[in-house]
Amino acid sequence: MPSAQLPFRFYVLILFGLVLLVPFADTAHAIEYHKQAITVGGRTHEVTIPGGFRLELLTARLDVPRLMSFAKNGDLFIGSRSGKVYRLAPPYTKPQVLVELDDYPHSVALRKGEILIARTNGLYRAPYRLGQTKINPDQVTLLAALPGGWGHNSRTVHIGPDRRVYVSLGISGNCSNQYLDNSYRFNDRRGGILVLLEGRGKPVFKTFASGLRNPVGFAWHPLTRIMYASNNGPDHLGFEIPPEYFSQINRGSFHGMPWFQYNGKKIIRDHCLHQKPPRPVNQVVVPVATFPARSAPMGMIFVPRGALNNRYTNDAIVALHGSWGTKPTGGSSGHPATRRHPKLVRVRFHQGKARGVENFITGFQLANGRRWARPVGAAIGPDGALYFTSDAGANALFRLRRDK
Repeated sequence: MPSAQLPFRFYVLILFGLVLLVPFADTAHAIEYHKQAITVGGRTHEVTIPGGFRLELLTARLDVPRLMSFAKNGDLFIGSRSGKVYRLAPPYTKPQVLVELDDYPHSVALRKGEILIARTNGLYRAPYRLGQTKINPDQVTLLAALPGGWGHNSRTVHIGPDRRVYVSLGISGNCSNQYLDNSYRFNDRRGGILVLLEGRGKPVFKTFASGLRNPVGFAWHPLTRIMYASNNGPDHLGFEIPPEYFSQINRGSFHGMPWFQYNGKKIIRDHCLHQKPPRPVNQVVVPVATFPARSAPMGMIFVPRGALNNRYTNDAIVALHGSWGTKPTGGSSGHPATRRHPKLVRVRFHQGKARGVENFITGFQLANGRRWARPVGAAIGPDGALYFTSDAGANALFRLRRDK
């Protein structure tokens, strides 16, 4: 009988084959791109998008649109920096002003019988039934106060898988001594994510996660139900550092800013703020993924099963606004063409863990640095398509859908 032992070269070949399979496993998930022309404002531009999809301009009749959300009946709601809250019924080409307010309704969320509107100084509510086309501004009343003030004055509201209401807010500047803790005066309790406590007297916000400089976008992974947030880093350390964050958010987690920064390899002390950090460096959460410094991440969404196509299920799509900083210093003195490009990116997940970042939709910035669009909000529609807003160049709503 032949020996049960296999020759040494057999094991070498097996090992070599496994090593070769690793890059092939990665490339199996890589995006295949194609170019597409799209006309906006009478000008035709070329975008690079995933293969098998088509990008459409739905409407350019919006006034500085920001984040958005879909209702159960398919209606789309968009906040804006202009004070308007928009409602768009399918096919989302004719925006209606649902209500116009005297400040900044950055985002909205809907729950049974009411609409929640996140404004700079508070979370507001109004009675609302699906299909309603107008809200009287007098019906918009304060649900719970938020720290207001200048700088990073957007407020993002979402309703979590636990049906509780969450709101994010940033600190005012690069090194502002602001922190989500009761030891700080009310308007300096900024920089993280809050959860609304309801049901026992007056609704109040409680800190959920802290140390985030400007977490405009956040969402929950479809499988793990864990929250993740995009986060804008500061501007004072140059053009390359720190990278922008994409972080896992847990109850009570501390993400360091403005006392600590992630330099791409480790957490370092940022001495721009001399006050003692509220927590030690070993309690700072390291981001699970990063984007280049000055990318200005905004809204984000996870792709649920059945949307886009199976390749992107459970991945995150993040809108990068592109920032004003230029080479070499990160100030405004460089050529505009060196600014970080506006784009949408994919954060690839595998088995509930972030595994890498790839471009998803690019082409919004021209060679001379002029931008014809800057993505802000992102959402998955009831048709499984990706919708996103732009608040500069084109004040518009776009849709990425499967190509027929």
